[in-house]
Formats: sequence, C-alpha cells, structure tokens
Amino acid sequence: MKIYIADTGVFINRKGRDRQLVTVPAVVDETKAKYTSMEMLIALETGAKVEQPDPMFRKKIVDRAERTGDIEELSGTDIDVLAKSLEYGKNAVLMTDDYAVQNVASMIGIKVESISQSRIKDKIIWGKKCTGCMKRFDNGEECPICGSPLKKIRKRKI
Repeated sequence: MKIYIADTGVFINRKGRDRQLVTVPAVVDETKAKYTSMEMLIALETGAKVEQPDPMFRKKIVDRAERTGDIEELSGTDIDVLAKSLEYGKNAVLMTDDYAVQNVASMIGIKVESISQSRIKDKIIWGKKCTGCMKRFDNGEECPICGSPLKKIRKRKI
C-alpha cells in the first residue's frame, strides 16, 4: 500500500485529500498560516497522520544532501519529510514541488510526485565556484583562497 508523505505544499495547494497522507510535525507548524491551517485540520480529520522522523534516517538524509550539494537549500522541514519518506521505504511517495528535495529523494530512490509544478528531469551534483579566482569547491560561502563569494554551480548530471 502506498503511503504519501506530505510536504507543506500539499496543504498550501489543497492536494492529496484522496490519499493516505503522513506528514511531520514541522509541516504542521508551517501550516499555521490562516489559509493552510484549515486544510491541515481537514487532512487530520480524514485520517492523515503526523509522525516524528527517526533521527537515524534524518542523519542519512543530511549525509546524502551534503554529497549532492543540496544541504544548503534544505530546511529542517525538508530533511524531516525526506527522512520520513526513507523510513517508509518502497511504500513511500514523497509529494513535493521543492527541487532540492526532489533531487535528494531521487538520489536515494525515494519516489516523488510533484504537487503543482513539473518534476526535476535530471539528478544533479552541485558545487561552488569562486567569483574571484574561479577555483571550484564542494561547499562554503566564501573562497578560502581569495575571500570572494562562492556561487552555486552544477558539477555534473547523473
């Protein structure tokens, strides 16, 4: 049986009412805005579950996101929904429009369903490039060689 792991976008866009939804406490916190809190209440009343992600799976997500270069783009909520999806394994379908979340999910074999935008086409490993000396790095904000800002670049498609 498929379990749909819901990102905040599911509730913002009023999707997934016909599915077995699971989300994380951080998504509930993000939906406290006026127009999404009602959608969350409806989901909870119709069987959606709120579950804390296992810290072990959270660590696996952080490790993978560091390797793909997406870690700087992911919020704690993003990491939580990814971890919860990983916990459910092959039964999970992660519902999200966030491209960094989709990239990490696709790298570790989590099925993804977009909510209102198109899905990512390619898996990407990101890196950084100095705007001053043009040296390349895996991460960071400032060049350790010349002190200039680092810009995010695509290292390669997978």
